[in-house]
Amino acid sequence: MVELTSTGLLFDLDGVLVDSTPAVSRVWRRWAIAHGLDPENTIRLAHGRPSVETVRDLLPAADPEKENGVILRSEIEDTEGVVPLPGARELLDSLPEERWALVTSCARSLAEVRLRTAGLPIPRRMITCDDVRNGKPDPEPYQKGAGLLGVPASECVVFEDAPAGVRAGKAAGARVIALRSTSSDPELEQAGADWILPGYRNLTVVTCDHGSNRLKLLIQL
Repeated sequence: MVELTSTGLLFDLDGVLVDSTPAVSRVWRRWAIAHGLDPENTIRLAHGRPSVETVRDLLPAADPEKENGVILRSEIEDTEGVVPLPGARELLDSLPEERWALVTSCARSLAEVRLRTAGLPIPRRMITCDDVRNGKPDPEPYQKGAGLLGVPASECVVFEDAPAGVRAGKAAGARVIALRSTSSDPELEQAGADWILPGYRNLTVVTCDHGSNRLKLLIQL
């Protein structure tokens, strides 16, 4: 059992709060095939990063904003199979709303669609790709997420599932709990994850006593 305290929790969305893998794979697969790209490599490269960055990497001669718009519309329309990860709703319901924020690489419009589809609350504090200049693995998203909570990133625990997101959290100075929902343990370890969990059943979060703003996390390894 590992016990730690934190002032704020920062959650990625896809693979951390919602399982959107089937929908994401369908959209990127169709896009890759349409452009003569390898679907599996495209899906792997896209995971955990702003989609426009993936477009720039794979189609440097294309109009990245135009292609990103095509992908975004497809993702908003394809919600089949988007569900909450086991225990995600219960965990969020147990948290003081001022102590957590969402930090996702997808657009705000897409994040809200997936949260609603999964039956999860729309957080008051949210950082999306629309709010940053540099996406994950750059630390900017998690630095800004911590800023929404009014605390330094070093006082936060980040929840991630992708190597790019883990690197972003660590670069921001946060501790990172990785869920093995989409990436392998070696990939998450290499990215610098502090702990790797199979799911939320291995985690308990409680509010500290005496009016403290801090949270206590109990991790069952």
